[in-house]
Amino acid sequence: MCGIVGYVGERSSLDVLMGGLRRLEYRGYDSAGVAVIDEGGSLETAKRAGKLQVLADELERHPLAEGGTGIGHTRWATHGGPTDRNAHPHLGDDGRLALIHNGIIENFSELKAELLAEGFAFESETDTEVAAVLLGREFHEVGELREAFRRTVGRLEGAFTLLAVHRDQPGLVVGARRNSPLVIGLGEGENFLGSDVAAFVEYTNRAVAIGQDQIVSITADGVEVTDFDGAHVDVEPFEVAWDASAAEKGGWSSFMRKEVAEQPEAVQKTILGRAVDGKVVIPELEAFGDDRLRDIHRITVVACGTASYAGLVAKYAIEQWARIPVEVELSHEFRYREPVLDEHTLVVSISQSGETMDTLMAVKYAREQGAKAISICNTQGATIPRESDAVVYTHAGPEVAVASTKAFVAQITALYLFGLHLARVRGTLDDAALAENLAELQAIPEKLEAVLGESDGVAQLAHWMADTRSVLFLGRHVGYPIALEGALKLKELAYIHAEGFAAGELKHGPIALIEPGQPVFVVVPSPRGSQNLHPKVVSNIQEIRARGARVIAIAEEGDAAVLPFADEVVRIPLAAPLFEPLLAVVPLQVFAMELAEAKGLDVDQPRNLAKSVTVE
Repeated sequence: MCGIVGYVGERSSLDVLMGGLRRLEYRGYDSAGVAVIDEGGSLETAKRAGKLQVLADELERHPLAEGGTGIGHTRWATHGGPTDRNAHPHLGDDGRLALIHNGIIENFSELKAELLAEGFAFESETDTEVAAVLLGREFHEVGELREAFRRTVGRLEGAFTLLAVHRDQPGLVVGARRNSPLVIGLGEGENFLGSDVAAFVEYTNRAVAIGQDQIVSITADGVEVTDFDGAHVDVEPFEVAWDASAAEKGGWSSFMRKEVAEQPEAVQKTILGRAVDGKVVIPELEAFGDDRLRDIHRITVVACGTASYAGLVAKYAIEQWARIPVEVELSHEFRYREPVLDEHTLVVSISQSGETMDTLMAVKYAREQGAKAISICNTQGATIPRESDAVVYTHAGPEVAVASTKAFVAQITALYLFGLHLARVRGTLDDAALAENLAELQAIPEKLEAVLGESDGVAQLAHWMADTRSVLFLGRHVGYPIALEGALKLKELAYIHAEGFAAGELKHGPIALIEPGQPVFVVVPSPRGSQNLHPKVVSNIQEIRARGARVIAIAEEGDAAVLPFADEVVRIPLAAPLFEPLLAVVPLQVFAMELAEAKGLDVDQPRNLAKSVTVE
């Protein structure tokens, strides 16, 4: 949620800000704005509700003065509707300073009452303007932006990233973060700030992640980081592992279509360097230590949305391979029920961005209770990995479309690698079994290519069903989380009713939903599986078909038993049962994407959604 960019240097700050905001559009927003300080020290702003192009058109009609200092923002509304007046930046000190904000200031009401009592006026409904007016008051008292900023953030409660500029101090941008992301980009004769590295990766691949309750000030020649008390903080740069071209469409009609196609590469890169002589080696876990993993009695996975379904898939594999109980919890429910945690509990968090607020707070809570924490994350320098004892990075590259696709398969891949690593450490799988399972995982990228190469039938099916109002999804065992994910993708992209069910629950209520013509996707387990689930699912298909359902089966090659009972069969290559989810999910992604496009919808930026949910 919210995209933030700051710049100081010799380039046109407006060009840098608008380019950075375009690369941050994936985060989700409903208005945009910029503030620029020109060479003469004048502060000019522009902001508009709507897409970034609305702001770009306004700047074309009414250009701002050129200057090398500026801040830019895309807003996802929390306090106050998505209007021009509520868009950021907000002003303070009689229009001499501008401030932008990501997050929620929880004590804004008390601060606003205090400022109103002192005679200050407000033009918007936002909590952000309270911070801007408060900062303006502090600047008026101390006459220096860094100190005024330090005083201001010390009074704020909640989750926030703030950037501010003042016309009396051109060449300076100050920022702060608490429970919300902020990253520095280090250039030559210029420096950058951003919600994530996409904001500035066009100009530099050297970055620094800002820690909790830290303040940063950037000039063209330097960067200074302190804590909220003003004490100096040493920082360690890292190199961004991808360039700006990775966040561009590259000729594809949408980012989602591009990212669906990149799934074989995402899996392959996540495995790369972690498979050695038939064994899994995860260098990031070396410092965590094998003894600590042997001391684990249970694992709790915390995640939200698609990431939680990746955790549900992995639960089956980790329990089978490592013989350790695994529970999967929604992050936003986890800490509020006061879960039982101790030093023998491992909390595994999953977050593409590494900034998901609910998941971050769950990790912090778990560590406070003495549990150990490992994160699965796709973003370098993110907050959740820094708050964890260790991190296993997925290497999916930037995922721009709001609805997750390649990050999902990369998360399952990383979790499977972790599960095999854990099985080796705990001695629950012998070398032959480890090598066999790793070989299955290494074969997935090629099989994903085959699934994608045969997706035209799914696309055609989606276009035929463009007027469908409800779709159900059924699955058993590892197919159950895939049914949930298939339903979520359809809800996210096509805005139609969709539900995923465990197939065994059918007769316990959901079968009442079946009526003539009701489309039902069924993720059919392999007939080669040891659990003997295949005939049970075929029976489920017969039950819903007898009541008029239109059945679309996702089944492995050679499975003839489903043919008499399914209206459509989508084939996936042969794989060991635990690895089939990585293949079965792809037709469901393609179906949702194609159906949404057939309805004329934006698959990259679905309504009301944000890529990274950084508020609770």
